Amino acid sequence: METTMEINTNQGISSPDIPVIDLSNQDEKLVARAVVKASEEWGIFQVVNHGIPTELIRRLQEVGSQFFELPESEKQAVAKPEDSMDIEGYMTKYEDVARNAWVDHLFHRLWPPSKVNYRFWPKNPPEYREVNEEYASHMKKLAEKIMEWLSEGLGLQREALKEGLGGETVEYLMKINYYPPCPDMDLVLGVPGHSDINGITLLVANEALGLQVFKDDHWIDTKYTTSGIIVIIGDQFLRMSNGKYKSVQHRATRDKEKTRISWPVFVESNLDHVYGPLPELISGEDGAPKFKSYVYKDYKFRKLNWLTLD
Repeated sequence: METTMEINTNQGISSPDIPVIDLSNQDEKLVARAVVKASEEWGIFQVVNHGIPTELIRRLQEVGSQFFELPESEKQAVAKPEDSMDIEGYMTKYEDVARNAWVDHLFHRLWPPSKVNYRFWPKNPPEYREVNEEYASHMKKLAEKIMEWLSEGLGLQREALKEGLGGETVEYLMKINYYPPCPDMDLVLGVPGHSDINGITLLVANEALGLQVFKDDHWIDTKYTTSGIIVIIGDQFLRMSNGKYKSVQHRATRDKEKTRISWPVFVESNLDHVYGPLPELISGEDGAPKFKSYVYKDYKFRKLNWLTLD
């Protein structure tokens, strides 16, 4: 059977679909060009036939959903400590008056092993750890392949973005977002408009759609499958590429009747890593840096607190 790769370019008044890239296409150069083009023009795309077993994604969604259906007392076993300066752990009904956010969530690191703290991994359902560890190995492989294509799209060696992000110290952070039904859609959003702080995000979600991206001066509903992976370019790759790749503004809406759950994995530097435009991109007369370099924890602090950047 002939494989095809779809890159949607509908520019009509009605909302165009985000690019869809078929990774089973045997022409890797064509796939790589599609990934680069989508990252330049959209900052978001969906990959299908990506090699992650559909059954594993189903199990990931099952154990995550089962955790949020537990009694609150059981979920509190992995709660974020009140005095913690880190983000790992379970939080309920996160609210920020300025942002109008309303979502339960669970954060925990998946990789590297030295950074994994099983204190924040649910013990119920019992399969949670096994499923997430298997998923982490697939996520790492997929993320590194996409980073290789994006590095080559900058005219650099395949390892350039990974090394610029921190090499073997790069961290993979799982977040499960749980958005209960909301009868009054004008009251709150799930997560308001923002760009991701990290390098790249890989996300799956259940059948209740609700991810929107900002393009051509309006919000667009994204269409995706529950087995596809949404890839979102974040601030770190915007800056490391010296502006070539787009850090897309996106937000999460809620459904009036359905519970929406999403599983983003954030690929990011460790907090003490210094990053900025890659040196190879700012050499010569025409290569002036468009962004300052930052220690990652300082950049996160400034952005999350609405402080001036650059």
